[in-house]
Amino acid sequence: METMEIYRGRLIDHIQLVVRDLPASRKFYTAVFEVLGIPLAGSGDDYFWADELFVSTADSEAAQGQLTGRHHLAFQARDRAMVDAFYHAALAAGGKDNGAPGERPYHPGYYGAFVIDPDGNNIEAVYHGEATFSAREIKITF
Repeated sequence: METMEIYRGRLIDHIQLVVRDLPASRKFYTAVFEVLGIPLAGSGDDYFWADELFVSTADSEAAQGQLTGRHHLAFQARDRAMVDAFYHAALAAGGKDNGAPGERPYHPGYYGAFVIDPDGNNIEAVYHGEATFSAREIKITF
C-alpha cells in the first residue's frame, strides 16, 4: 500500500442537526461526547453545541428552512476501544444499531461503528488505524 497523507482538521466548519426531541438528543450526544472526550461547549433552551456540531430544535432562531431528513456524521476516535465504547454508550443513551464495531472495506485499518440517533441520523465513530499526527488537537481562541 502506498503512503497516503490526508488532512484532518478544520475541513468542516460546523454541522447543524435540527432535531424533534432536544432532551433525547442532548442525552444521546452527551453520552457519545463523554466517551469521545469532547466537552459540551454550550447550551440553551432550544440548542446545544460541542466543537463543530450544533444541535437545535426546529423553532430555534438558529434553524432556518425546512427539515431535510437524515444525515451522516462521523466522529474521529483515538483507537478501537474508543469506537467500541462509543457504540455501547450510544445504544445505552437511546441510539439504535446501524453497524456494530468492526473493520470496514473503505481502506486498510478503517474500524468503525454506526448508530442511529433519536432523529434518524446515521452517527459513526471511526478509527483510521495507526498514524502520525502533527498535533492531537488544535485550540482556537477568538
